[in-house]
Amino acid sequence: MTVTKEVKSKIISDFSNKKGDTGSSEVQIAILTAQIENLKEHLLEHKNDNHSRRGILIMVAKRRKLLTYLKRKDAAKYSEVIEKLNLRK
Repeated sequence: MTVTKEVKSKIISDFSNKKGDTGSSEVQIAILTAQIENLKEHLLEHKNDNHSRRGILIMVAKRRKLLTYLKRKDAAKYSEVIEKLNLRK
């Protein structure tokens, strides 16, 4: 149900710019995407779970803000992240 340490460390190794990089926009966007996907599966089974629905909306908004920042800062990285994560844009 949740993103495990192993999954998170794999995401960090795939998207980090250098060793130990866990706070860059690319890593944050990838981790949020994994969490959103897990929560989406939960919401398909539990349709009336409004607390989780609010949580997913907050995560999607945070990811949107990070994507906007990344697009403004580095357009090439933005398009690379969009393609790797299969996000619509």
